[in-house]
Amino acid sequence: MSTITGFQPIANKSAEILILGSMPSETSLLTQQYYAHPRNAFWLIMFNLFNKPTAIDNPSYQQKKKLLLQNNIAIWDVLQSCERKGSLDSAIKMDSIKANDFYTFLTLHGNIKRVCFNGAKAETVYNKHVLPDIKISFEYLQYLKLPSTSPAYAAMSIQQKMILWAQGLSGTSLR
Repeated sequence: MSTITGFQPIANKSAEILILGSMPSETSLLTQQYYAHPRNAFWLIMFNLFNKPTAIDNPSYQQKKKLLLQNNIAIWDVLQSCERKGSLDSAIKMDSIKANDFYTFLTLHGNIKRVCFNGAKAETVYNKHVLPDIKISFEYLQYLKLPSTSPAYAAMSIQQKMILWAQGLSGTSLR
């Protein structure tokens, strides 16, 4: 099992919401693109929520990134590196993880007010390995776990996920 390393964030100074995954899938790592697996619903959901009247049939990665930035959304992963066989979060070797530097990131992106987790693993790892070190400095942050857009999370339909993501990104309480 070898160590895998994630990506730099997609973010600009206008970002108000930070969406966090755990670690890119094997497909994403091969293509060097966030959420590259063809059955991952992330980009479908984003384009449905933010694209003007008609969705782009096959947007380029540059168009995908532009959509996020235009809507004040940043994306990143909780983990900078870890050991994992395959793509499943459950396969992450927990004693191998190294979290990203959120103190520096949040300091440089001071407009971020809400952190949304793309699934339970991202939230769990963040709460254990990041939050204790930044909690006091960034106590104003709001946190929200959203259903994973991964095809491995099949407990909800894409339509159900889209409704919850729309509520979460608009700031509507889900509880």
